Amino acid sequence: MNNENNDEDFPFDEWASLARHDPHGFESARRQVLQSLIESAPLTQRRRLEGLQWQIDRERERADNPMASCIKISSMMWDRVLGEGGLVDNLEQLSGVKPPREQPRRQASVLPFTRRDDAL
Repeated sequence: MNNENNDEDFPFDEWASLARHDPHGFESARRQVLQSLIESAPLTQRRRLEGLQWQIDRERERADNPMASCIKISSMMWDRVLGEGGLVDNLEQLSGVKPPREQPRRQASVLPFTRRDDAL
């Protein structure tokens, strides 16, 4: 399969045929293209992209059928766009339409652990 990122050159018919006739081959090619895309991203974004792809893969595994998977992943996308701390929220804060949100302070208690030499 062609790994190019140009949408105009995307070989839809080839991918559709592969998915129909060789679902395992399609899945392998899909994973390879996604991994290649993630690896081509700047280092500062790779971990986030890997985490997002992991979440998407888990939703696909949990879904009862492809349509349920599509709906769930679409919902995840819209939450990232419209939800609190999402794209629209951040754009409104940057443009001054909305005041910046204060980040909640996280507090934690540090628990002391005693070392047991006999456990080593």
